[in-house]
Amino acid sequence: MSRLSVIALSAAMLAGCGAETATTAATVATMKKQELEQAQKTKEQMQQKIGESMQQMQQSTQRATD
Repeated sequence: MSRLSVIALSAAMLAGCGAETATTAATVATMKKQELEQAQKTKEQMQQKIGESMQQMQQSTQRATD
């Protein structure tokens, strides 16, 4: 095999690895984005539940003092 063929083959293999790495990075980024969105939804739900619980406690306290 000539040196030129070896260099061309090596370059092609490295280019393939780069494309695979880029695809993997994009996939990981997409997954992280989805995790972040789900965490945000969970946070908002918890804040809403905490707010509802606080209102219930205030109402109970109000009824007890009346």
